[in-house]
Amino acid sequence: MHAERSQEAASCNGLVKIYWTASGEVHALKGIDAVFPSRSVTAVVGPSGSGKSSLLRILAGLDLATAGAVTIGGTNVAGAKARALRKVRRRFTGYVFQRPSDNLIPYLTVEGHMRQAARLRRTKLDSNSLLEQLGLQGRARHKPDQLSGGEQQRLAFAQAVVGNPYMVVADEPTSELDSRSAAALLETVSSLTDLGVSFVLSTHDPEVVKMADRTLHLRHGALEAESHEMRTLSVIDHSGRIQLPPGALELFPDRRGVIQVDSEGVRITPP
Repeated sequence: MHAERSQEAASCNGLVKIYWTASGEVHALKGIDAVFPSRSVTAVVGPSGSGKSSLLRILAGLDLATAGAVTIGGTNVAGAKARALRKVRRRFTGYVFQRPSDNLIPYLTVEGHMRQAARLRRTKLDSNSLLEQLGLQGRARHKPDQLSGGEQQRLAFAQAVVGNPYMVVADEPTSELDSRSAAALLETVSSLTDLGVSFVLSTHDPEVVKMADRTLHLRHGALEAESHEMRTLSVIDHSGRIQLPPGALELFPDRRGVIQVDSEGVRITPP
C-alpha cells in the first residue's frame, strides 16, 4: 500500500478533451473540475455522448487531456509522455472494461490472473485473502470460461486492486450482469474501498448510483451537477456559467433568462 496516501485520490481542473474527425472538432469534455476522494465510490452518469468514457479514460491514464490539469496520486499526468503514462497505469490506476470477458485472458486461471497483476505492478501478493474477500477462494484454479459473468467481473476488480492503486475506473461494470450478480459486485466494490482505493464507475444503473458516495452528472461534455447525500448541487464553472438541468431548460425556450440578485439569493426567471 502507498505509504502516505492522501485524502484525495485524483482531481481534474479545467479538463478539456477534443477529438479531431473528418467533419471537424468534437469537444468531448468542456472544462471539467472534480475531486475524487480516497476510499470512496463516485458514479458518473449522463446520456450517450455526454463525455463519460472520455473522462474515465483520462483518469485511468489510457488517454491524455487536450487541456487542463489532471492529478492522480499527487502526480500531475497532464501532457505526460507514453512511458510516464505506463508508469501511472502500473502504479496508480486500474481499469475494468464493460464486458467481463474483455478483462481476462482465456488460458489463465483465477490465481494466474492475480499473479500476473502482481508481476505487472511489481508488488507482493496475498491472493488468498483477497480472493476470499471477493468470494472466489474456491475458484483459484478455474479459468474464465468456468466462471459465471458475475465471478468474471469480480475477478476483474480483484486484479485491478492488486498493489492498492489510488483509483480503479470501471466502464458500466454491471451492464452485462443479472441483478443478483450486479448486487454481489457492488458489495465487492464497497468492501474494497477499505483498502484505500477510490472507485469511479460510469453507469446507467440506478443501483450503482444508490450505493455511490456521490454522483457526477455530465451533459454535452460539461459537469452539470454533483449529487451527494441526497442533495444535488449545480456546477458553476470559472466563467460563471451554469448548466441548467433538462427540466429547467424547458422553461427557457428562447434560451434567455432574467437574473436577479438580492439579499435573499439569486433567481433566474424567463423574460
